[in-house]
Amino acid sequence: MRLFAALTPSARAVEHLTAFLEPRQDAGPDLSWTDPDQWHVTLAFMAAVPERAVEEVERAVAEVAATHPPVELRLVGCGAFPQAAEARVLWTGVRGALDPLARRVRDACSHAGGAPQGGRFHAHLTLARFRRPTEATRWVRILDGYAGPTWTTSEISLISSHLGEGRRGRPRHEVVGTARLTG
Repeated sequence: MRLFAALTPSARAVEHLTAFLEPRQDAGPDLSWTDPDQWHVTLAFMAAVPERAVEEVERAVAEVAATHPPVELRLVGCGAFPQAAEARVLWTGVRGALDPLARRVRDACSHAGGAPQGGRFHAHLTLARFRRPTEATRWVRILDGYAGPTWTTSEISLISSHLGEGRRGRPRHEVVGTARLTG
């Protein structure tokens, strides 16, 4: 099963970012914009969790959440993966102390059999994807001045991603569990 542990922005944060992006989206026919109802900040991505390990991964995420306090976050700026000169993904950054939480969630998922993908954690929310590698410096400049409202996240969601089952052939996301940050 394709799973990820993630934080969801507040309704106010989603509304603010949506209003900021809306007049700019028509200028990007080369971009496939993500749906605001699927916006999230991934802490751990697991491409292929065996069915037998799903409950254990959910339990591991809940144990981390129970010992970690809520986190104050803010969406700010813009960037591109892998880089602006050959962008595939356009994102907004997430300001807040997420590195320790992401590290603990990744470790817990790994021990539970989830095998999260490695690499350096980079807190972000995906805004759009390019159909092919694209020079995106102008997009980064246009969106880099964004600063959204602060919100406090108090829950980690464990989400199953079903490729090609969503609108316009995109992934369909299904929340399979939530865990409150209460530590």
